Amino acid sequence: MPHTQPKAATRTAKLMVIVLAFAWGFTWISSAIALREVPPWSLRFAGTGIGAVTLITVAILSGHTLHVPRGERIHVMIAGLLNVAAFQVLGAFAQTSGTTSRTVIISYSMPIWATLLSRLMLGERLNAIRGLALVLCAAGLGILVWPLVTHGIPLSVFFALGCALSWALATVYLKWLKATVTPLANAAWQLVFGFLFIAAGTFLFDGYPRLWPIGIEAFAAVLFIGVFGMGFAHFLWWTIVGRLPTTTASIGALLVPVVGVIAAAVLLGERPTTPDIAGFVLIFAAAACVLLQPPPKPMKTASA
Repeated sequence: MPHTQPKAATRTAKLMVIVLAFAWGFTWISSAIALREVPPWSLRFAGTGIGAVTLITVAILSGHTLHVPRGERIHVMIAGLLNVAAFQVLGAFAQTSGTTSRTVIISYSMPIWATLLSRLMLGERLNAIRGLALVLCAAGLGILVWPLVTHGIPLSVFFALGCALSWALATVYLKWLKATVTPLANAAWQLVFGFLFIAAGTFLFDGYPRLWPIGIEAFAAVLFIGVFGMGFAHFLWWTIVGRLPTTTASIGALLVPVVGVIAAAVLLGERPTTPDIAGFVLIFAAAACVLLQPPPKPMKTASA
């Protein structure tokens, strides 16, 4: 019989999606600010390092275990490579070669790839509401990307699409494995492994972490990225994935680009074009379809 979550747990998970939207939405703004003074590899070195320390500290203080079953350690490491190292580094380079608002939107095409992968790897089916949300998402992203394609595809598009693919693959990969590691331990060790991969790249490409001297604004942005964008938000994401179907969690997280784009316009002075606005409306509608749908009804069991 398919597993169903209690209504209260489902409502809590959907509330987490909203909190996550603001944490990750403002993380993109913080990254844009920090990248004015800090190279991409060095920025991600600091962010993932602070995020890992934050999560591990919370785990110790709250009495949670960070144990990972022996057979799952390699899988958490692979997820850390995809979900942390690849996503973070590609995202930083996308922002350095394109606008923050469009980078956010393209990166969050992730639900399209996650839906396709979950259908192939997990056998998850689309109901009418999720199907409509997926169509709205695809239409919105198409409207946003088309003006870029007609003028020659910039590198930022490929970097942002790489973010989407790496995130989707990591999410579906762990769900396919039916990992038993707790969400907090999962997120913490992904950050640790992701940090190790990024550290290697930092010393290879930057020579050393170029984090000083920087201004107070960039310093505050780096702290926000590490504590909230990496530590807090990663724990929220993996808790959500454990409670909601992959498609619901993924499309629900599309609220993040709405927050990020509005914040980019207000705080960074970016002005959305007509296609941008049309795409944002469709993406917001897709997220609303997921967040406002009622929780699934429990399945009745046949009596013997």
